[in-house]
Amino acid sequence: MSDLAKSPAARPTYRHGDLRRALLEAGVELAREGGPAAVVLREATRRAGVAPNAAYRHFANHQALFDAVRAAALALLAQEMENELHATRRMRDAGRRARAALRGVGVGYLRFAWQQPGLFRTAFAARPFGLQEFASDDPAPRGAGGRDPFELLGDALDAMVTAGLLPANRRPGAEFMAWSAVHGMAFLMIDGPLRFLDEPERLVLAERQVAMVERGLLADAVPV
Repeated sequence: MSDLAKSPAARPTYRHGDLRRALLEAGVELAREGGPAAVVLREATRRAGVAPNAAYRHFANHQALFDAVRAAALALLAQEMENELHATRRMRDAGRRARAALRGVGVGYLRFAWQQPGLFRTAFAARPFGLQEFASDDPAPRGAGGRDPFELLGDALDAMVTAGLLPANRRPGAEFMAWSAVHGMAFLMIDGPLRFLDEPERLVLAERQVAMVERGLLADAVPV
């Protein structure tokens, strides 16, 4: 488990050079507890056990801390997706492996949303964002394998093409169709009428949602 995935306790002191990490961990925990609105620089400094002015050596303002917390939330999302993908690497059949990978990124995405709604809302805070926020040289939004959530989805779709399941001419734009379907389901589960479901019920719907995405992508391409 990533250190950022753990719940950091308030600390009275910090080791030299660790203040930025202590503030970031505090910010991540605030997001976990209350979503994007809860990420407040002053509260992060209190939890880190330092005076508010000490934070400005590492984060110039609230937005700088928030951007770092948001990147950390995206990295944790990528890690959850990677966890689902782990079992697929042992599959020898390319077609079966590709389908399992598509399922893994979708279910991992949804599982993170319902298990960590505060971090999920922070990762996709209500403001305009673009793919350049993912496709940067900054390693922060990436999982242990060095891929961000959008890249993991793209990898799964590329594998579908390589396996001969998804025609190459249907690949462009497929990531947005898949993403929009699963992202919408995520918010139904955390903010909508599906928020009252228990874990097994959510998992059943997650599996059905990803299966529907796959059928839509493969319609008229291969028997499903």
